[in-house]
Amino acid sequence: MGKTLFEKIWESHIVVEKQNGPSLIYIDRHLIHEVTSPQAFDGLRMNKRKVRRPDLTIATMDHNVPTNNRSLPILDQTSAVQIQTLEKNCKDFGIKLFDINSPNQGIVHVIGPQLGITLPGTTIVCGDSHTSTHGAFGTLAFGIGTSEVEHVLTSQTLWLEKPKPFEIRVDGKRKNPHAVTAKDIVLSIIKNIGTSGGAGTVIEYCGQGITDLSMEQRMTICNMSIEAGARAGLITPDEKTFDYLRNREYTPKNYESLVDNWKEQLKTDNDAKFEKQFTLNIDDIAPQVSWGTNPGMTCDVTESIPSPEEFSKGDANQKKGAEKALDYMDLKPGIPITDIKIDRVFIGSCTNARLEDLIEASKVVKGQKISTNVRAMVVPGSQMVKKQAEDIGLDKIFINANFEWREAGCSMCLGMNPDILSPGERCASTSNRNFEGRQGTGGRTHLVSPVMAAAAAIEGHFVDVREMDLS
Repeated sequence: MGKTLFEKIWESHIVVEKQNGPSLIYIDRHLIHEVTSPQAFDGLRMNKRKVRRPDLTIATMDHNVPTNNRSLPILDQTSAVQIQTLEKNCKDFGIKLFDINSPNQGIVHVIGPQLGITLPGTTIVCGDSHTSTHGAFGTLAFGIGTSEVEHVLTSQTLWLEKPKPFEIRVDGKRKNPHAVTAKDIVLSIIKNIGTSGGAGTVIEYCGQGITDLSMEQRMTICNMSIEAGARAGLITPDEKTFDYLRNREYTPKNYESLVDNWKEQLKTDNDAKFEKQFTLNIDDIAPQVSWGTNPGMTCDVTESIPSPEEFSKGDANQKKGAEKALDYMDLKPGIPITDIKIDRVFIGSCTNARLEDLIEASKVVKGQKISTNVRAMVVPGSQMVKKQAEDIGLDKIFINANFEWREAGCSMCLGMNPDILSPGERCASTSNRNFEGRQGTGGRTHLVSPVMAAAAAIEGHFVDVREMDLS
């Protein structure tokens, strides 16, 4: 019996295997940030332990960092303390830190790949659920909790229950790749399989609809695997993967020999068995807009908001959830998506704040002005992305359209910094989660792609971006 890509990576990292319980897995890279690491370091000090492999641990500041003027003091005391604590912890334990002034600072799941820290066939963990992003490179990447952060710091291993392999195939070729994006693909997948459809699994994405995507687009797909309930997402590495990682700052010196091995080893065997399978045709995918309070509550931009009965398909809990979501979002069944007016636009997050995302959004914005009723911001995923964007003039395009152009950070994705929605404000957001209060208490979040967010900023309401000239 052949093996899946997930099974091959898993088996090559087993330290202790248990048939009826968790196995001890070796961790190749440990990424940390200011929010989930302080208690872990406190635990090390309390137990007089060292970080086993500080050379394999990389830290950055992203969740709490201000994205406006960084020469000013951080006003929020909790944020300031967490950032100061990370600085001290990294200094005390000899860990590399990309601090608030580093040109390599940024969202942890953006800087890992762009610096060559993320590598195919490796294991990566981070105290952040969207660590699944790194799976775009054929990397087995998990989000972990604070107690597990401490375990990895002290042992470079982690006890894990083995997930089941789940194949999701996206067939066909996109007719309009500018308008039907990776974000629309993954939202369509979640809409179809549900937010618990991937529970207990590692999703392996395959098919032409996936292999046609660039690496940055593949990261968007894997990033939102967690929103489908999966433990991680994986895509088989190919020439696009190897080209992307070549000559990055932390790419290993023996990179070419590693590539030769990856080409041979990192692929699913033809006779491998998946526990679950799901297929989606790319022709069935339109630009997506979420209407509720989880990513599964999503529909095509050309559709109207479904009734709770229509959405739930006979499931009482789903019906109750839809009723509650519509009440929170202040929406009624039957309202066309294109009739929904917005107050804010956020283009950013570990899902959609890479250079390609900003380039695509700029094509919608160029020569336009945002609606007078909308406040819009662009937050690059890293300082490197920010510099690259400015080098090709994207900042000027956005600023001329009256967008705010910010420093790198998680920003409004999670409302753990000054970039938050006011109660009742409605936002077109390129982030990954839309539950109640995610972007600020009482804020209402609609998940969309960067081009859909940009178009909504211009028009003041949702529009079908396929009807716009993006050439």
